[in-house]
Amino acid sequence: MAEPVCPVPHRPGAVSIFFVAKAAVFALGFWIWLLLLAVRGDEATGVHLIAATGAICTTLASVVLGARLALQRNAAVRHAELKRLLVDISWNAFAAAGNAEQPGKVVPFPSASHDGERTPHRGAGERVSVLDRGDRNRSDRGR
Repeated sequence: MAEPVCPVPHRPGAVSIFFVAKAAVFALGFWIWLLLLAVRGDEATGVHLIAATGAICTTLASVVLGARLALQRNAAVRHAELKRLLVDISWNAFAAAGNAEQPGKVVPFPSASHDGERTPHRGAGERVSVLDRGDRNRSDRGR
């Protein structure tokens, strides 16, 4: 039987890439502007300060957004792998329970206990597990 094609996990998309690219383009523009101001050889003025501040801020923004994008993509891949692993474990446990020749090898799922297995007398402060409640009706639970 052919191996099923797995769906592509969710990955951060075009919007995140757009903002990273936009910040990088602005950073490049500010660095070019600062370079042109520095090459001209004028004294440092407020325009130089604005160009340097813009270059530094947009560079930091593009680096932070790029790192965030990379972390999100990595987390999405890990999450998809974890989901795939859980499905495999679940399917293998289900198949093992159906194919088990000896009942001692597979841990059964919890189910409601039979009436004969209940403990009839409990103290007022004792807890009652879900398995011990059995088939009692709602009026019994209120006591």
